[in-house]
Amino acid sequence: MINPMDLTGKHILVTGASSGIGRQTAITASRLGARLSLMARNDERLAQTMAALEGHGHLSRVFDLVNLEGLAELVKGIVAENGPLDGLVNSAGVAENRPIRLSNPDFLEKVFRINFFPFVELVRCAGNRKHSNPGASFVGISSVAAFKGAKAQGAYAASKAAIDAVVRPMAKELADRRVRVNAAAFGMIHTDMYQTFLDAGGSDESLADQYLGVGQTEDAANVICFLLSDASRFVTGSTLVADGGFLS
Repeated sequence: MINPMDLTGKHILVTGASSGIGRQTAITASRLGARLSLMARNDERLAQTMAALEGHGHLSRVFDLVNLEGLAELVKGIVAENGPLDGLVNSAGVAENRPIRLSNPDFLEKVFRINFFPFVELVRCAGNRKHSNPGASFVGISSVAAFKGAKAQGAYAASKAAIDAVVRPMAKELADRRVRVNAAAFGMIHTDMYQTFLDAGGSDESLADQYLGVGQTEDAANVICFLLSDASRFVTGSTLVADGGFLS
């Protein structure tokens, strides 16, 4: 039986691969046959993700995406060692909340420098004909906060809304090679960020609108792998919402 989500032979770069959605996406993609190049800041946790991958030919790089100036050379090196990319997932991000009265330009720049700027730079580099194969798929991670932000989420919501907006022109610019660019917007997923939410005084009661409950990282990874696979070959310039019903 043909599996439309088969990723066999595809080379996929995943950032934020040491934990949460990025880690599970790498693991799920490896189970679907992909060859992974992983990127994260934490060497020890990144090694744990590498050990959990199935298959062969994977590589990892310890790198802080705040170093935007170094991304071009990093992508070039990964491609030289592991071949042109067939997919990209930028899963690294932060969810720092501050009320507007405390969201000065330095704070806004800090959030965008992690949540938004690296995605644009990675797509710029990976979109190079020398660095990706025709039909490649690039995925940015958005959030329901871009549509329905809570108090103190101004910077975070704006950085995620920026991802939703930028995939549209990117998709048009790269369409001549049938390279697709999409975003996946998630509701609350059981990650370290969710634990931070609980530690800050949040409770499951505040998630009443997400009536399918808190999602698991496997749920998010399945959505991302769908966008990476040929099963979504007619989907580009879009934001796929997977939020347990939150926005409905």
